[in-house]
Formats: sequence, C-alpha cells, structure tokens
Amino acid sequence: MAESHGSRRGRRRLRRRTRRRVRRVLLVGLVVTAVLLGAAGWVGFRGWQARAHLVNAAGLARELSTQVLAGDLDRAQRTLAALQEQAGAARAATGDPGWWVARHAPYAGDDVAAVRSIAVAIDDLARNAFPVLLRTDLATLVPTEGRLDLARLQAASAGLTEADAAVRRSRVDLDAVPAEDLVSQLRTALGELRTEIDRLAGLTGAAQRGARVLPALLGADGPRSYLLLSQNLAELRATGGMFGAYAVIHADDGRIRLREQGTSAQFGRFTPALPVAEEVRRIYTDLPGIYPADVNLTPHFPTAAKLYREMYRRHSGETVDGVLAVDPVMLSYLLQATGPVRVPGDATLVSSQVVRTLLSDAYQGRDDSGQDAFFAASASAVFDAFLTKKVNPRGLLSALDRSITERRILFWSARSEEQRTFHDTRLAGVLPEQEAAPTVGVFLNDGSGAKLGYYLRPAATLTMGDCADEGRRQLRLRFTLHSSAPDSGLSKSVLGLAKADDPYTARTLVSIYSPAGGTVLGARLDGKPTSLGSGTERRRQVVIATVDVAPNATRTLDVDLLTSRNTAGTPDIWHTPTATPWTTQVVPAPSCKQ
Repeated sequence: MAESHGSRRGRRRLRRRTRRRVRRVLLVGLVVTAVLLGAAGWVGFRGWQARAHLVNAAGLARELSTQVLAGDLDRAQRTLAALQEQAGAARAATGDPGWWVARHAPYAGDDVAAVRSIAVAIDDLARNAFPVLLRTDLATLVPTEGRLDLARLQAASAGLTEADAAVRRSRVDLDAVPAEDLVSQLRTALGELRTEIDRLAGLTGAAQRGARVLPALLGADGPRSYLLLSQNLAELRATGGMFGAYAVIHADDGRIRLREQGTSAQFGRFTPALPVAEEVRRIYTDLPGIYPADVNLTPHFPTAAKLYREMYRRHSGETVDGVLAVDPVMLSYLLQATGPVRVPGDATLVSSQVVRTLLSDAYQGRDDSGQDAFFAASASAVFDAFLTKKVNPRGLLSALDRSITERRILFWSARSEEQRTFHDTRLAGVLPEQEAAPTVGVFLNDGSGAKLGYYLRPAATLTMGDCADEGRRQLRLRFTLHSSAPDSGLSKSVLGLAKADDPYTARTLVSIYSPAGGTVLGARLDGKPTSLGSGTERRRQVVIATVDVAPNATRTLDVDLLTSRNTAGTPDIWHTPTATPWTTQVVPAPSCKQ
C-alpha cells in the first residue's frame, strides 16, 4: 500500500511538472508567434515603403540617363538629388532589425534579402557612381578639330576609375544574390537591374580604360601609327568580314590624321606562307598566312591582327603600333552622332542607309577599282567628320559603346603592356581559354567566293540541358540561317566565284566552338546527321559545317555540346557580327548540385 501511495504522488508531481512545461512552451510559442506576426506586419509595411521608393528610383534613373545623354546637366543634377533621396529611403526601409529577422525566415527570406540587395545597389550607384560621372566632362574623351586634349583626359582618369569601381562593386554584390528561388516579379527585377549595371559597367569600364590608355596610344610619349581595317560584311569572316580597304592613322601628342589608304588586294599573296599557329593551321590550313583576306578565318582577333600587321610590313616596309578594325554597321552608329556625311563627288552617307549603300548599292554599276575608290573615299569622309565636326560627346560615346558591345570595333596593340589593359574586354576580340561562365561560339566564314553575306539573316538559341558527370552540363544549340537574296539581278562582282554551283546560293562555313575545356558531341543539318570538319583552338573543340542557303530559304543546324568540368553560370553565345542583327536566346535551367 505504501509503495502504491508513493507511486501515485510521484505521478501527480510528474503531471504538474509536465503541465508547467507545456504552459511555458505554449507561452513562449504565443510570444514568438506574436513577435513574428508583428515583425511580419512591420516588414510588410516597410516592404511597401521600400517598393514605392524603388519604383520612384527606377523612374528617376531612366530620366537621369536621358538627361545625361542629352547633355542637360542642370536637370540631371536635380534628378540625381531626387534619386539619391528615394534610393536612400529604400535602403533605410530595408535596414532595420525587423527586416534582418525576416531575411533569415524560411520561404520568404530569400525574397526579403534580394529586395535589400537591390536597394543597397541602387543607393550605392546613386551616391558613389552617378555624381562622379556627372562631374566628368565627357568632352575630354572626344577629339576637337582633329586633336584630343591629353592633359584633360589624364585629369579625368581618377574620377572615371572611382565611378567604375563603384559600379563593379554593385555588380559583384548583385551577382551573389541567388535568383533561382525568388518570386517571378522579383527575379525579373533583379535580372533587369543586373543587365542595366552590366551595360553601365561597360560604359564606365571603357571610359576609364580609355582615359588611362589613350594618352599613350595617341602619342603622348612619341608618335604612333595604326592600321585601320574595314571589315566587309558582304563577304563574311569569323570576326565580321573580309579585311578589304585599309588606312594608316598617325597620332602625335593627341593630334590624329589619316595618312595613307589602300586595299588588301594590293598585298598579293605570300609564299611561303607566314607562320601560323599549328592548331589554327590544322583547322584553316595555310590560308591565314597566305592571303590578307583570310587572316581572320579565326575568331581570335589578336591572331588576325598580328598576321595583317606583318603582311603590311612586308608590303610597305613600315611597322605599325597596332591594328583597329571596324565595320559599316559601326559607321551607321557613328553617323547617328555626326549626322549625314557627304562623300566628295559621290553619295551622301546617312545612318539609316549606309549599310545598304556600302554593302549592296556600291556593287551596282561600279567596277572593282570604282568600288575600292568609293570605299576609300567613304572611310576618309567619315573619319574627317568624326575628328572635326562638333558632336555631342555622350551620343558619340554611346555609339562607340554599342559598337564595342557588338564586337564591331576591335583593337590590338603591339605593346604587350597596353594589350593587357583591355585584354579581357570585347574590344580586344580575344577568344578566352578560361571563362567564368561557358560560352559557345558560332562563327561564319564565306565559302561562296561571293558577296552574299549582306543577305544572310542568322539566329541562334542555346538551351541548357541535363547535368552530367564531373559537374559538366549538356547544351543544345539551334542555329538557323536564312537568305533574303533575290534569285536574279545581282552584279557579277556580288556573285563572285559561285562555289556553291548556283551563283545565288550562299555557301557558309559555320564554325561551332565549344565552351573552353568542353566538347562537341554531334550535329544535324535540317534534322539529318552531317559531316563535320574538326579541330581545337584555344582549349575549345571546333567543328565546321558547310551550309548552303538558296534564295528565300532557311537551313537549321542543331549541335549538342558539353561544358567543361565543374561549370557554373548561365552560358552565352559569341557570334560573328553581320550586316543585320542576330536573333539570339539563351534558355536557362536550375543549377546542377555539385
């Protein structure tokens, strides 16, 4: 009986202790729930405030961009002050303890953290980058009466470097935000902001590099000379078009003048062939070392520039300090800033028509010598306008930035220390052997011996596929090529050698370059397996398909690829610039779990 009574008392004490624990747990749970609900309400209110401020800031940023490009600096200063106010308020609304707690909550935490990152990035740009850009006199980056003021350019360098550093810090911070699990609206906003900052980084990066390097390039330490090459997009090569007309630019203490003009045909052929890297020779034979028109069968611009420079040296006896390549589409962008340019005794070049004028109309009613003379006169007229006409510097810089983004301006310096300054930019045209995110190359070389490239309309879609072993990723490329060429009426100089048998059929050698360290698995042309030439260049597997396109026809090339090991990031497409813009798309997929 005693043991039974003691047992009952023990059970009663246990029940009382259990009830006290349950009450404490429930009380704590109620308190935590109340705190979380209050925090959620507070975060919701602050989030509503932050959203309103960010929407206002986005509108002000667009206004600021328009005013800066228009040169309306007084209004731009007032807009900047309002932008700083709104961006600062958004940052404050997302920076209190309640917001910090919400950032670590399940489900919505990533979204809350992303909003904070966006607010911080916009505020940093408004306070650290935009003011410096508004203080910088962009006219220092543009020649006046044929001369660039090198002293003013050097003085602007420090401010441009400061602005560029601020932009790049914001970009690095936003790159660290995981976008995959965000709600769709926020994911879209983050993607758009990243795109805008990338574009701004391109502008600030080009400006600060220019301010740092241009004084030396333009003769601050002694005279310099450069080859200016015109890429003829009617006869495609991997970097854009065949190097046709050339000019020699002379620069001394900031003064720039055009000194000599000619054509690649004047060089003749080189036998024995100039030395070419073995991997390039295996893909393209000795052609790049024999013919000036074939030095850029490879997409790696430094290789092409070095070969052409040596060919010019052997032809003229002069050694230049670098090579600059441009194309007619770049001239159309430049003419938007300069306005129409009259070619003495000939046509007037207008932005909206210059591509057609140079790549189509010029071949009607002119013999080869007449065409060469017109191209030379056109280049000289546009160059003179660029140097001497009063041009809005922001419009001009915008045109140059767009051209660099599309790889329509390429530059190589024979001085290695200068080349390293912009080696990793699109301006250098370097096919990288190492890359942070995989790139697939789609490069076009004419195989017709004709000038039908003006009529080609290319498009490419790159789709991320399944995850493979060792952190590799499958990729699927679909490339289409349409020809808008007529089936009659073109001049003999356009139809050329007609190597595709039918003179109106464009034969194009399509080179597909795998990502660095990756491979090409196979290809199909119009759904059927196709034979491929193959090789390797700069750690990329290369396959080449011959694609013949009749007038008003479309061909489709599907290629399966594999990235290198432990790849990361969304892939990109690098392609040959053509007379008409490409239609490109990258279809992403969730990252592979390493």
